Amino acid sequence: MTIIRKKIKSFFRIKTDFKVSFIICGTQKGGTTALDYYLRKHAEICMANKKEVHFFDDDSFFQNNKNNYLRYHKNFDPKSKHKVIGEATPIYMYWNDSIKRIYNYNPEIKLIMILRNPITRAFSHWNMEFDRLKEQNDFFEAIQKEYSSIQKKMHIQNRVSSYLERGLYSQQIKKILEYFSRDQLLIIRSKSLKNNPQETLNNIAKFLQISSFRDIKKKKVHSRRYYRKMTKEEYSFLKNYYKKELYNLENLLDWDLREWKNN
Repeated sequence: MTIIRKKIKSFFRIKTDFKVSFIICGTQKGGTTALDYYLRKHAEICMANKKEVHFFDDDSFFQNNKNNYLRYHKNFDPKSKHKVIGEATPIYMYWNDSIKRIYNYNPEIKLIMILRNPITRAFSHWNMEFDRLKEQNDFFEAIQKEYSSIQKKMHIQNRVSSYLERGLYSQQIKKILEYFSRDQLLIIRSKSLKNNPQETLNNIAKFLQISSFRDIKKKKVHSRRYYRKMTKEEYSFLKNYYKKELYNLENLLDWDLREWKNN
């Protein structure tokens, strides 16, 4: 009996005596899979046992104001060599209540966001859901339906058909800044990670206060075949839809987004 009790105590100690120190919280189809892959290569980083833990976006874990963080910590196995502990669940940036829940869990946590041109992000998102057979509508029909529900103020958050809404980055970042200070956020462009992974990852290392990454080789992960190209009509619709959003994002982040506007 004594041995069993010791094992139980040891289990609870291992699973509860740490806090996750950073989260890659978005954006979906922005390069989070590649970033998760790279971070797992760093000896000082403990990543979750799987990508996309989906804890803070699961309402069932937070019913009756009960927060079972032991259930969350079961996804991690930190060692003495690890200086930081993190995970990547890109829906957190978008999903209602996720950010508040993260703050309640650890107000000192650091958040990393990878932003992609919302036009190409939306099309990539649709291709993924169409490939998974979760989306039955063609792309233009799907985004028009979503747009119509948004205009009628009938739109409810949806994990699948949120092609337009997930690209409204400025709104999501402003929501995050209601809880976290700007120095707790690192916001990078997906193209930077893709084209200059060494420099981008070293910026992340500075942000997380760990040693620099070494000998990074470009890695293409999770590439998905597109069924077709985006039509001119679809592109024009999205370009017009995101016109105001891109100006808002430029002002918020002090970024030059001419490439996104003109691409």
